[in-house]
Amino acid sequence: MTSVILKKGREESLLRFHPWVFSGAVADIRGNVAEGDLVQVCSAQGEPLALGHYQVGSIAVRVLSFDSSPAQDDFYLQRLGAALELRRQVGLETGAVFSCAAVTNCYRLCHGEGDGLPGLIIDYYDGVCVMQAHSVGMFRAKNRICEALQSLYGDELKAVYDKSSGTAPFKAGLDLIDGYLYRRPDFTAGEITVLENGHRFYVDWEGGQKTGFFLDQRDNRKAVGALSRGKRVLNLFCYTGGFSVYALAAGAESVCSVDSSRRAVDMVERSVALMESKGRHEALCTDAIDFLKNIPEDAYDLMIVDPPAFAKHRGALSNALRAYKRLNAAAISKIAPGGLIFTFSCSQVVDKIAFAEAVFSAAASVGRNVRILDRFNQPADHPVNIYHPEGEYLKGLLLYVE
Repeated sequence: MTSVILKKGREESLLRFHPWVFSGAVADIRGNVAEGDLVQVCSAQGEPLALGHYQVGSIAVRVLSFDSSPAQDDFYLQRLGAALELRRQVGLETGAVFSCAAVTNCYRLCHGEGDGLPGLIIDYYDGVCVMQAHSVGMFRAKNRICEALQSLYGDELKAVYDKSSGTAPFKAGLDLIDGYLYRRPDFTAGEITVLENGHRFYVDWEGGQKTGFFLDQRDNRKAVGALSRGKRVLNLFCYTGGFSVYALAAGAESVCSVDSSRRAVDMVERSVALMESKGRHEALCTDAIDFLKNIPEDAYDLMIVDPPAFAKHRGALSNALRAYKRLNAAAISKIAPGGLIFTFSCSQVVDKIAFAEAVFSAAASVGRNVRILDRFNQPADHPVNIYHPEGEYLKGLLLYVE
């Protein structure tokens, strides 16, 4: 096996179980290596420290194991089995029934570093597993991963769909074509409806963003529903309308869903059609920021501001913080007196403190009295490895605006 030798003193992060080896820490590579290969990481003295997937870029190795022995044939079955057990422990599994008698049959099965499988995302939708490989190593292991999923779920598994074309490194020469790795004979390809806390949603994993649905906002959607009764609600960057459905079900007076994607707006309308909204919902395909700027100052009592990631790398951080400030300033200026704003950031490089400071600056620039009532993050099926704080990407605030 090829060995990646670290520079003297650069083993500290591995001794603290951080799952990344940065290229700047590498002194030498002994043996032939191709991107995606399993390599052994050693200290400057040659002591084996970890095993992981080699890759080209600032992150040279994504660590799979801090055990120096070679990975076993059932490695993916063991790791994914542990991930599934964690979901069962927190009440998320197929047909999970909660105290309110609501059912959820969709969840994230594997959350990369949070589940000891860096570079791998798997979302579960009522028997369909949608995977995204973010590294060459995971992409090359996709068939083994599919076999592990078949062993875990048995006849319950309807299909495994690989949607890595937009996530795997495009310069690695991979055959990045999305498609099914497995389909049960009776399975018909396409979208399905899933249940989340008893609410029904259409999911299109083939044509939708990410894996088809943003599972990370499940708990926060529930929080929105709890405060929506009787309110005029504006859901900006609505995507498939998760927050809108919760607000309508909770008795909102009206809900307006806004997104620049026609496909997303169509999915919102279809999901809303599954419930009795009685004309209380409006969906608009338009730029969310332009729409916000042009509405009256007291048209809405509750707003959800959940934009896509404004910064995907540290070089974009400053521009992202300015964008969050402008967006939240516009929302704060337009919310009705006594209104509520749920505002979020899913940019990994924007930490909680920086996001809160951007929102503070927004409030100060508008001059209204604003209080923070609550803080939000990602749910239990998006776990954060305590040795990898970078995995805590979703953050949110509930604002009360006088």
